[in-house]
Amino acid sequence: MHPTFSIVFFTTAAGAGLALLFLVGIGVPLGLLPAAPWFGVAALVAAFALTAAGLVSSAFHLGRPERAWRAFSQWRSSWLSREGVLSVLTLVPAAIFAIGWLFFGATSGFVGLCGFLAAALAASTIYCTGMIYASLKPIRQWRNRWTVPNYFTLALMSGLLLLDLIVRFWAVRPVGTAFLALLAAGIAWWFKEAYWQFIDTNSAPSTVASATTLGGRGGRVRMLEPPHTQDNFLLQEMGYRIARKHRVRLRAVVRIAAFLLPALLTLVAMIAGGMTGVVAAAVALASVALGLVVERWLFFAEAKHTVTLYYGAEAV
Repeated sequence: MHPTFSIVFFTTAAGAGLALLFLVGIGVPLGLLPAAPWFGVAALVAAFALTAAGLVSSAFHLGRPERAWRAFSQWRSSWLSREGVLSVLTLVPAAIFAIGWLFFGATSGFVGLCGFLAAALAASTIYCTGMIYASLKPIRQWRNRWTVPNYFTLALMSGLLLLDLIVRFWAVRPVGTAFLALLAAGIAWWFKEAYWQFIDTNSAPSTVASATTLGGRGGRVRMLEPPHTQDNFLLQEMGYRIARKHRVRLRAVVRIAAFLLPALLTLVAMIAGGMTGVVAAAVALASVALGLVVERWLFFAEAKHTVTLYYGAEAV
């Protein structure tokens, strides 16, 4: 699949913003995070800004962005529409939670309940984002049990790293958030490796022979002539190919930038604390941002749509 920057940015930025909202919505009412109003300003502004920027950028991928509102009407059958509906619904309890906390200093009772509701809706939105891709049967690299857990764990990792950085301006050595970020990085790394192993070792279910039922007793089938002499929309969007050597290199970049460096820097921040911890946490966040952009680009670039069998691919 063709990796469009607007979708890459949307899935990474919105994932981090929704995960941060999820963590704040649960952590503050339970007294696990600072209740200081300025901490709320920093955390909620970061969460809302990332989520809004991601959602706005996704509209640029549409052929007619001015008609984006129509996507909300298909929530009964479309995961994309459900994602849009839930992302808007999340804003309602999140806004009540923010107003009650920042202007009235309330983090319990009805305000706290709105925080929990905002957290639940934020998690549901991330789930819908993953299901947009996991529900697509023609793409085996996405239609598997690892896609949704990867979206969850990667979003949680980035949200925790961002939360750990923000908390450090109100706590000298916040061990809890750093430990959770370190744990999330390890879990996200494990899920990513499991996903890569799955798409590398699982045999391709679709070939030209199986699609045409002309394979007979294991015979090889190929297209006699290409259907087009020039590229068309399907080839541009669904026929993207990435060389194996580039795939190996980019996976190495993801392993280092998205998982290894953030984990090591978070460990340094957890031990050192103070300004050293702030710098280490900031560099860890910058590293994971770069790593996740590469990871999400690779997620799209490695996907193969069965329609490419019609255009010469031997298997998908």
